[in-house]
Amino acid sequence: RYGRTPLFAIVVVTTLAFYEAHAQQPISNADTQAQISHIENGLLPSVVIKGQPAAAMNLTDRMLYYHVPGVSIAYFDHGKIQWTKAYGVSDVQAGSPVTPETLFQAGSISKPIAALGALSLVRSGKLKLDENVNNELHSWHVPDNEFTTSQKVTLRRLLSHSGGVNVHGFSGYEAGQPLPTVIQILDGLKPASSPPVRVETVPGSVYSYSGGGMMIVQLMMMDATGKSFSTLMHDQVLSPMGMTRSTYEQPLPSNLVSRAALGYGSHGTPIPGGFHTVPEMAAGGLWSTPTDLARAAIEVQKEYAGTSDKVLTQALAKEMLTRQKDNWGLGFEVEKPGATPRFDHFGVNTGFVSVLQAYRDNGPGVVIMTNGQQGEKLITEILRAIAHEHAWPDFQPAEHTLIKLDPASLKGLEGTYDQADKDGQDKLTVTIRDGKPYISGSYSVGSTYHFGFAGSVELLPETRDEYFTLQTGVATFRFERTREGLVARCVVVSGTNQREARKI
Repeated sequence: RYGRTPLFAIVVVTTLAFYEAHAQQPISNADTQAQISHIENGLLPSVVIKGQPAAAMNLTDRMLYYHVPGVSIAYFDHGKIQWTKAYGVSDVQAGSPVTPETLFQAGSISKPIAALGALSLVRSGKLKLDENVNNELHSWHVPDNEFTTSQKVTLRRLLSHSGGVNVHGFSGYEAGQPLPTVIQILDGLKPASSPPVRVETVPGSVYSYSGGGMMIVQLMMMDATGKSFSTLMHDQVLSPMGMTRSTYEQPLPSNLVSRAALGYGSHGTPIPGGFHTVPEMAAGGLWSTPTDLARAAIEVQKEYAGTSDKVLTQALAKEMLTRQKDNWGLGFEVEKPGATPRFDHFGVNTGFVSVLQAYRDNGPGVVIMTNGQQGEKLITEILRAIAHEHAWPDFQPAEHTLIKLDPASLKGLEGTYDQADKDGQDKLTVTIRDGKPYISGSYSVGSTYHFGFAGSVELLPETRDEYFTLQTGVATFRFERTREGLVARCVVVSGTNQREARKI
């Protein structure tokens, strides 16, 4: 456990051993409190150095550091919620404490919950997974174009973000602003503030995350049932799963406003009006609690195992958690090939960030919800603490070996490195001070990951030409030399992705 053994000593467990470790009777209250205390005082950084203890971080301190006023957590295992705990305030000005019953905007966790609703309509025969959606839409149709000539948009493809549809996400509307209808959102017509939802790649060809695609799903569900989206989601999913404190109603009903957390920006600035209204309900309109979302995850686990069928049959639950395109099932992200089976989703709305993580086969999981825009950074530190406490096979900090470097090896590193394919936007600069290399600037890896250093950060050597920093656990920096020994480029590596920056 944290504080008693160095992190590097934890052995990466196999899937079987992992589940055997969790196949135990419910833990005692004393054990629970001890585990919670270890997590609260054991938040972990993204990088640790082998042989050196990780610096302890306290949850309350990190909330202040990231300007996140409130946090709510529900931890579950073997089909039961083991504990819930809330921290901080839901309203800074009023000083209202967060409780496990406080409502948070779930952001994009709305999508997999909405997917449960869509699949429940597949179960009842009101929707089809592999039919052209235009055959099932009545009040609006996806405009055909050159991309839909041979392949069509289907519900399966929309739920797995492979429908070829644009519009990554939505920002919602400040209090008092006029709200668009679903069709106005789909066509990008005022008062909608987002572009039209259209097919921009051949359906089924590539993964491309699309909140716009979920708006097509929302309309399909409404057309199929003749009900408002919030009503049908209550009837099809929320009520059957026991999610009694959750709603897709937008704007949030006045009788629920007093139970809701207010959102805050990256520097703790209040969101005008407290929070945005999100008419894009299937994409990001769910209000919920960690307890309710944990109930949903547990029900999905049970339906996958065939021990419950409140919403889906076992066959549909298996479809939902089976990789469709890249690492996406139907609504949930799923594990990478060869990893311990799990499903998850992050959610980010203006002023709110949340996560749901669950191991598929009756295993543990957690839901963390925050009301601060930097909540994602805080959540990843909490996840690492939970993973360390319970020896999860995922979310552990990146471990690096630090070597002592011959100062002569630094020759030629100094200079500016340009990622030319980014139109000059991303450049890295390496300087040498007191015999140590430092890096500054910004860079991109893959199609979505972008990082900027806050000032100049020390590069720590793992080999003569491979370096890491304590700020970027996801990325390492490999310097490549010519035959003459001159440094020619820096390759930024993150997982299976890498991008080259040539030295100017």
